[in-house]
Amino acid sequence: MTSGDEASGGGGEGFRIRALLESDLSRVMEIEKECFSTPWQENTFRGLLRRTDTDLVAAERDRRLVGYAVTWTVVDQAELGNVAVAPEARAAGIGRALVVAVLARVSARGARECFLEVRESNQVAQGLYRDMGFEVVGRRRSYYSLPVEDALVMRRFVLKLT
Repeated sequence: MTSGDEASGGGGEGFRIRALLESDLSRVMEIEKECFSTPWQENTFRGLLRRTDTDLVAAERDRRLVGYAVTWTVVDQAELGNVAVAPEARAAGIGRALVVAVLARVSARGARECFLEVRESNQVAQGLYRDMGFEVVGRRRSYYSLPVEDALVMRRFVLKLT
């Protein structure tokens, strides 16, 4: 299902990617609050875990959850709805590994393209997404709050995974 463990392929050095579990949600909420000014609610994650069109993956280092990513797929389109890496675990390739894992999942589901929104000011995330083949295809004015900011809409064709 994901990269990083024996059953699912390669992973990064010092961490592994696995399926996100309901038992991870307390740590997910800690990271969510550290990373976002308007964090998702725990009930949102619980609902997503029950859906059949959604993939949630976790990054684990030293048996501790340090990041996660969420995608959902409808017919041939997917959306990368959330990616977060704990501040102390950044710059270790975890974000990239999470995106690679969910892109593999949406590709297996038959998605031909994947979309995401990213804050206009989040240059680090934009750089990662561009490096991974995402391109800006639109803008959503005042999409984010706290502070109010535009979102850039990015897209990547999934079948071109490298």
